[in-house]
Amino acid sequence: MGSKKYFDKVAEQWDTMRKSFFSEAVRDKAMSTAGVLPGRLAADIGAGTGFVTEGLLHKGLKIIAVDQSEEMIHQMKNKFGDFSMIDCRIGKAEAIPIEDGSVDYAFANMFLHHVERPQSAIREMARILKPGGILVITDLDKHDFEFLKTEHNDRWMGFRRSDVKRWLVKSGLKDVKVDCAGENCCAKSRSGCESASISIFVASGRK
Repeated sequence: MGSKKYFDKVAEQWDTMRKSFFSEAVRDKAMSTAGVLPGRLAADIGAGTGFVTEGLLHKGLKIIAVDQSEEMIHQMKNKFGDFSMIDCRIGKAEAIPIEDGSVDYAFANMFLHHVERPQSAIREMARILKPGGILVITDLDKHDFEFLKTEHNDRWMGFRRSDVKRWLVKSGLKDVKVDCAGENCCAKSRSGCESASISIFVASGRK
């Protein structure tokens, strides 16, 4: 099953599933890392049902929410209604449907490990930033829990922070930092025989 089919399938249950994986502390860390300011424009890439988007709304930002799953976007629209501050778009990681140099912030939360080519996705997110714009990625550190690939359609078993830092730099970003987000992602296998607790990193860079 491809990642799009997987997320189309779980879209209705995603908010409940997400709460069991990690808390709002991850979102708070991402926004504080970016230093978000009200009235600015942010892109939420791999937005899902709007976990990061919701936090940005509360901070007074306008958001372009992008996801490849029509069902996820449908759930987000049902959640937020006809909200003028959100522009929902269908798009893929390697071809984000946002103009060059048009957003102040780009966020990608638990998105990169589902992407076929992470470095290309980072390059795309850097492309859409205005000069001085900030990219923030929150994702999983390298791990060895195979059941996350088979049960949750993860393409990558987390990442080495050194690799993420190198990709950000190669995408032309400056002031690159990769640090601990202070939160773990927790999951249990369907068999009940295995459970995972994986540290989450926060990576950032400025265009």
